[in-house]
Amino acid sequence: MNTIVLPTYNEHENLRHALERIREVADGNGIVLHTLIVDDDSPDGTGELADRLTGEYPDVEVLHRPGKQGLGKAYIAGFRHAMANGADLLFEMDADLSHDASYLPHFIRLIEQGADVVLGSRYVKGGGVENWGLARRVVSRGGCLYAQAILGLPYHDLTGGYKCFRRTVLETLDLEAIGASGYGFQIEMTYRAHQAGFRVAELPIIFVDRKVGESKMSKRIVIEAMLMVWRLRFSKPQRREH
Repeated sequence: MNTIVLPTYNEHENLRHALERIREVADGNGIVLHTLIVDDDSPDGTGELADRLTGEYPDVEVLHRPGKQGLGKAYIAGFRHAMANGADLLFEMDADLSHDASYLPHFIRLIEQGADVVLGSRYVKGGGVENWGLARRVVSRGGCLYAQAILGLPYHDLTGGYKCFRRTVLETLDLEAIGASGYGFQIEMTYRAHQAGFRVAELPIIFVDRKVGESKMSKRIVIEAMLMVWRLRFSKPQRREH
């Protein structure tokens, strides 16, 4: 089963459109895509909307959490829930329409060709970003280069949040030891998978900035990621069992 883990916090205006687009792509490509919405008790009613949408979309499920605990913890809760329900491929995807669902079949194709992890990459040939100002571009690209240099990783987009994992990757990694959010979570997941010997591929994507709602990016998340890469640099590797 292919499961998209879709964390939400105040995405009431975007959620229905995101699910409609996922369904459109799934039906158009003859693939089954189950969506697990992980809502952190959104005050704008996103959780209640998600519950209603499960009545319209039989391939949609909702996991409610008691409060905003960070993107990383939302994903880990979603991964665990999805794997307990039989997921074989697990996607990370934003609910704000910045991640185009049309790329989903291409993630699956790269997995079928042998990849264990596929990163949606804005910084390889064919990738890019739209509707970002200069400051946002500098922070994002600079964060990737910074993490690349310190961790010695060959991948071009370490902070992106559009990904696909085989379940064996998530079963191998110590998810309880991953405590970062935002940029930091994305960097750490890729680094741990690389350390463990899994095959990581990059898929060019165009990232389009949200049109509705507010970005969850903050100065705290950026600082957390900057400090976290040094912790990772000197941490004990998680080895893959053969």
